[in-house]
Amino acid sequence: MDTHLRYDQPKQTVAAGEVIFGSPEVIVMAGPCAVEGRETYLSCAQALKRMGVRVLRGGVFKPRTSPYSFAGLGRDGLKILAEAREATGLAVVTEVLDPRDVEVVAAHADILQVGSRNMQNFALLREVGQGGHPVMLKRGMAATCEEWLLAAEHIRAAGNDQIIMCERGIRTFENQTRNTLDLSAVVVLKELAPYPVVVDPSHACGRSELVGAMARAAVAVGADGLLIEVHPDPAHALCDGRQSLNQPEFAKLLQELRRIAKAVGRLIRSEERGEHGQGIADGSLKINQGVANDDY
Repeated sequence: MDTHLRYDQPKQTVAAGEVIFGSPEVIVMAGPCAVEGRETYLSCAQALKRMGVRVLRGGVFKPRTSPYSFAGLGRDGLKILAEAREATGLAVVTEVLDPRDVEVVAAHADILQVGSRNMQNFALLREVGQGGHPVMLKRGMAATCEEWLLAAEHIRAAGNDQIIMCERGIRTFENQTRNTLDLSAVVVLKELAPYPVVVDPSHACGRSELVGAMARAAVAVGADGLLIEVHPDPAHALCDGRQSLNQPEFAKLLQELRRIAKAVGRLIRSEERGEHGQGIADGSLKINQGVANDDY
């Protein structure tokens, strides 16, 4: 292990608005893979807020394997994300691909995502490091834990320790799933490093019917958050519909995740209730009882 990775600081939290990663709460981030249009995204964002989601996800700059695939709405998509944030009060996470776009993305989002393909884009790592905005660093599809942590070190060395590590699966010989979700990495990183660790079961599995089981397992092993793709009509999604849950499936999964979180001493925000019902409309936290495509 690189000597620079011998951390002596205590476990740290990362704040994105009112959301605290690394706290007893397991932070649920959800939304479509890509922002496809204003009305669809805003409607989905409101539905996810009612379910108890804490952070909205949605890509506007999409790195696609094929140059002919939908690559996002770009800066027009950022405006939609900002409108959704304003309408719901939820934090927003979205990917930045180019060091030249860091400033404009940071103006519209609460968390900057550095994707798997860019884990070792050192110019981008330095740029997000100098900006000071919370960064979610996805593991490279063929990266070891040490390489992943050294990528985070580029961000920290540039002046930003507000880092969230995201396990999203690694490429192996297995072809029944899009990637192989390495849940042992969650345990390893929480032992070695001070950063919160979240899991993206959607990109790992590539098949919606597998996402729930891996999300439940991620909470059980100690993940500090989940990044899940949810689309109102996955069959007609412009990007990664095969791995996206629809809204009823996601609502059911959240109920299961809350029970598992409680069992391991954590909590997941409850769904919102009506004006006269019980729930978390006031922002308090309670626990309810009780191979997709070739675009790796």
